[in-house]
Amino acid sequence: MKIAAISDIHGNLNALQAVLAEIDREGVDQIINCGDTLGGPLESAKTADLLMARGIPMIAGNHERQLLTLPPDKLNRSDACTASEINDAHRAWLASAPPTMWFAEDVFICHGTPASDLHYWLETITDDFGQNGSVGVRPASHAEILERLGSGAHTCKASLIICGHTHVPRVVQVNSPDAGHPITIVNAGSVGLPGYDDIHPHKHWIETGSPHARYALIEKTPHGWNVQLRSVAYDFERMAQLAERRKRPDWARPLRTGRMS
Repeated sequence: MKIAAISDIHGNLNALQAVLAEIDREGVDQIINCGDTLGGPLESAKTADLLMARGIPMIAGNHERQLLTLPPDKLNRSDACTASEINDAHRAWLASAPPTMWFAEDVFICHGTPASDLHYWLETITDDFGQNGSVGVRPASHAEILERLGSGAHTCKASLIICGHTHVPRVVQVNSPDAGHPITIVNAGSVGLPGYDDIHPHKHWIETGSPHARYALIEKTPHGWNVQLRSVAYDFERMAQLAERRKRPDWARPLRTGRMS
């Protein structure tokens, strides 16, 4: 089985087109979309149209949940921009996405953690932003990752769990506390937004360090899961300029550089 995992597109049509073009050349068995497909000041409607036409299986991320459940006056700027662009067909398509998915008998898909679309899994937010160069986030410890794994069918059956949400590409392997077998956890990174800032629960920056679009190529072998974290060049300047026209320099900067500073 050869899987291409994409996540956190955030309406970045140019990045998505570049990633799908590379995936199509790889001859994968299936593509899976791990959520936060829309949500942002870029091209949400066109991104939805492309993915709907391709019929790629997807789960919902926190931005899909927010778009569909929050009243307009409670939406953040990014989701409000998306809400103004999408139509009823787009909304119905988003509503069809489950929060988690069994993609295969031993492959589980979630957005944040198995229990939450909002909590970070492989990264931990700290309360020291700006101190000694800290950006307020660090790689999660092994104990933190196991705690966030939780319990349930995914700890007994899954040998591979694919997630997203933090936009940071990463591969971690842990032993299931319930079944004792190894579980490979893959964060596919973000197709469309290589950096952002947030204040929940503390101020922090996510920075991947380059403007590339990210995805993961995952293949089952006799020895376990082979994972390639891919970085794809694309016309990021067009997307950065669009963000600027929509008065979002906080998006334009990471789209150009992968950095918030």
